[in-house]
Amino acid sequence: MAKYSDKKELLRKVIVALDVDSKQRALDLGQALAGSGCWVKVGLELYALTGLSLIEEFKQMGFKIFLDLKLHDIPNTVERTLKLLVRSGVDMVNVHCSGGYEMLARAAEVCHQAEKTIIGVTVLTSLGSEDLITIGMDGNAEQQALRLAKLAQKAGLDGVVASAQEAPILRQECGPDFLLVTPGIRPAWSAKDDQVRVLTPRKALDAGSSYLVVGRPITMAANPREALENLWD
Repeated sequence: MAKYSDKKELLRKVIVALDVDSKQRALDLGQALAGSGCWVKVGLELYALTGLSLIEEFKQMGFKIFLDLKLHDIPNTVERTLKLLVRSGVDMVNVHCSGGYEMLARAAEVCHQAEKTIIGVTVLTSLGSEDLITIGMDGNAEQQALRLAKLAQKAGLDGVVASAQEAPILRQECGPDFLLVTPGIRPAWSAKDDQVRVLTPRKALDAGSSYLVVGRPITMAANPREALENLWD
């Protein structure tokens, strides 16, 4: 971890998932974390509550923003939706890699024209290999993640969302500049909750992760700022 010895550098690699059930709770967390250097993630729950209305408020607090809607639809619908979303202050958006090459390529074109980062979801970290079999996917989670990551890279995406457990092989196969955004990050002192494929923050960075998505260990803590700064303990 020598190359990540600077705590400020470490915090810039953290994306805090604001998966909360009220606008005020999200804003309170933003105020608590402002100035730390971390990103914030607006996911489906918060988006359902507020739409894009919080984006500008978070930008004014100084955050970079990952809009995590995991778009998955026909290419035309995804393209048109992204043209609307990238007009906001978001810095990074995502789509499902399983939407196919055309959907991914058109999504990448829209986002890059707007100078936004786009990544693709490979295999949800709540799914294990047995779960993949039940939905008709061949191979284990690592094989499926690699297959989809290579498709995303071919289509021009900047990176993928994948478990940190798959990060070593994805880093090896997709190169040093391909972004690996890894949820399912749990510090040693926290519970796994509903995540299956998890790693600690330090192990995830060592495995090749570019950004670490962390939610409940920070957002449910009595002191979110302290929890953020203690991820590495």
